[in-house]
Amino acid sequence: MRNITLILDDGSRFHGKSFGYEKPVTGEVVFNTAMTGYPESLTDPSYAGQLMTLTYPMVGNYGVPPFSIEPNGLATFMESEHIHAEAIIVSDYSENFSHWNAMESLSDWLKREHVPGITGIDTRELTKVLREHGVMMGSIVFDDTVENGELKVGNYGDINYVDRVSCKEIICYAGTESSKFLVDTPTAQLNSQLSAGNSQLKRVVLVDCGVKTNIIRCLLKRGVEVIRVPWDYDYNSLEFDGLFISNGPGDPDTCDPAVQNIRKAMMNGKLPIFGICMGNQLLGKAGGARIYKLKYGHRSHNQPVRMVGTERCFITSQNHGYAVDNNTLTDDWEPLFINMNDGSNEGIRHKRNPWFSAQFHPEAASGPTDTEFLFDEFVKLLYH
Repeated sequence: MRNITLILDDGSRFHGKSFGYEKPVTGEVVFNTAMTGYPESLTDPSYAGQLMTLTYPMVGNYGVPPFSIEPNGLATFMESEHIHAEAIIVSDYSENFSHWNAMESLSDWLKREHVPGITGIDTRELTKVLREHGVMMGSIVFDDTVENGELKVGNYGDINYVDRVSCKEIICYAGTESSKFLVDTPTAQLNSQLSAGNSQLKRVVLVDCGVKTNIIRCLLKRGVEVIRVPWDYDYNSLEFDGLFISNGPGDPDTCDPAVQNIRKAMMNGKLPIFGICMGNQLLGKAGGARIYKLKYGHRSHNQPVRMVGTERCFITSQNHGYAVDNNTLTDDWEPLFINMNDGSNEGIRHKRNPWFSAQFHPEAASGPTDTEFLFDEFVKLLYH
């Protein structure tokens, strides 16, 4: 294992050993306190541009599942087609793995996908630094290849990561099948082709800001047709029954075209709309609220949230660095969920129209499934 160093923006340095692909990288250094789920987290597009630190000390002991693809084009065990995190940082990498579904080691997977990995550093001390200072940019360098251990580091918020991870074509999912269309396909032709396929199913347009595969799975298993479109595609002339806005990476303020298209959809007050994570923030912006960046974000499997107006509390899986400012919600909107740790917004709903969202991940891959019922609520609205 070669020597490797993590250099933070404040000058802090953490020395460890490489167990992944050997290349210098930069990104926003964040931490995740979940005990399991590194295959799902690494393939979550919301981690694009980030160096992912895991606080659980031993990582890699259950290996990596096969990267198989279903007939409809969705990965069987992963949340996208490849790793999106820039790197993974752990305290103790387990070189030996054992699991009924494991096909390769974490190290081999990282090397195959050209993603660096650091082991042998105190990740809890690193997390303390991030909690005190807030998330910051950092560099991973190899001690004998980068002069003075320096790389040019940009600003995470300046890059539209949603544009990088969103699909580039229109994809229709129905049951176990899928079909693809070019984004410049004329609307009349697209509507005709879609109707010819599954006219009996309720149709949901999914705005892909970096969607996790399990979100699509959760919709499909509830018997709806999913039309996945690029984040900036104007879908309002398509024929559909509901709108879904997905999770995604980066700053929602870089996604104004998506906000404008949501506002167009809102002109039909009866159209059900459901947003998750980035979708919560974009729906909030479309409704007139402001977004702010959290000091160190919420990334874990154990974030408690309370449904506003009730004593119902749920344990949720989360991965986000921005939040809706509750104080800027207009009179037509109200908080739906509140984080029990810091009081930040965890979802919103419209007071009259069937529009709601969750900042956490009800599809929970990986993580607790306490809130998957929100998909049921959304699908019910399609039939009203």
